[in-house]
Amino acid sequence: MRLERIASYGDWRALARARLPHLLFEYIDGGSYAEQTIRANADDLARLMIDQRVLTGHGEPSLATNVAGQKLSMPLLIAPVGFQGMFARRGEVQGARAAANAGVPYCLSTLSICPIEEVAAAAPPPWFQLYVTRDRGFVRDMIARAHAAGCPALLLTVDLPVAGARYRDWRSGFAHPHGWAGRARQALDAGRRLGWMQQVYFGGRPHSFGNLSGVLPSQASFAEAWGWTQANFDPAIGWRDLEAVRAAWHGPLFVKGVLHPDDAREAGRCGADGIIISNHGGRQLDGAPSTIRALSAIADAVGSELELLFDGGVRSGLDLLKALKLGARAVLIGKLYAFALASAGEAGVARMLSILRAELRTAMILAGEPDAGSTAKRRS
Repeated sequence: MRLERIASYGDWRALARARLPHLLFEYIDGGSYAEQTIRANADDLARLMIDQRVLTGHGEPSLATNVAGQKLSMPLLIAPVGFQGMFARRGEVQGARAAANAGVPYCLSTLSICPIEEVAAAAPPPWFQLYVTRDRGFVRDMIARAHAAGCPALLLTVDLPVAGARYRDWRSGFAHPHGWAGRARQALDAGRRLGWMQQVYFGGRPHSFGNLSGVLPSQASFAEAWGWTQANFDPAIGWRDLEAVRAAWHGPLFVKGVLHPDDAREAGRCGADGIIISNHGGRQLDGAPSTIRALSAIADAVGSELELLFDGGVRSGLDLLKALKLGARAVLIGKLYAFALASAGEAGVARMLSILRAELRTAMILAGEPDAGSTAKRRS
């Protein structure tokens, strides 16, 4: 399918599936256990209805908003997604450039292929996503690197003290190579994706995990990187860790992975400027509520005190408007973004963002919403 003919989430998913090796597609597409929560994220959004309003006289809507003191051309951020440099050649750099050109923030994962310094040199410095590891020295070093790179905001992900059971990643060999036979199957599968082999595998080197250069060997495999996370993410992470990050980071701080109003309140008491309502894309606790179901209660609890961002299941501009009407200041796009990046690199991400912008504009006009920046304040 030609890029200009792509219209929807399903198109991006199909293109990415055809282009990527099986284990990489499964990593993007999958969730944990039976994947109930990953389905609920999308299904619960789809069930929400939007009131259509007519003869409003509003004219052209304003899509712009402000998050963490930064003006956004529309209420959207690119979510932190690991290993993007394996989806497209130097994928994090391509994604950051596309986001900058669209006027929206790009959030870089700790588990990126391109190091934070490379991304910050090629585009406006990204927002940076941080995990708390057993080695608190590593955490302090990453905060210092984010500060030195000029990152305007920090996202502290708190819902991965231990990795969820992701069956697809086990079966595909992403989390475990299954010996020489498994490695052979992976090599044969990758070899059939000629475009990916040429542009990414050979053209996108080095494939080291840039932000983990001090703790992983330069040629570490996916399984080794995933093993490092399982060994080093800390199940004992607590609110004192958030307070320590708050003391070390002097810019805007968002806590990512909140689903309960009590946790949202505590994050505010510990100094967070905002929270990201997220269940890690359904990749952690299967059976956890969808993020759209959690949004209203959290907005009622802390919506006047913290900036609320929304993450999970957004596949169109309609979904984006639904999240705004329930109290989100902006949404993060993860899975949809990863598929677009894998399909056509920077051009794919630019096309995906332009589609979302057009869909949001249309939805706002038909719903009688004149201003994306004030929609959350007037939620029904």
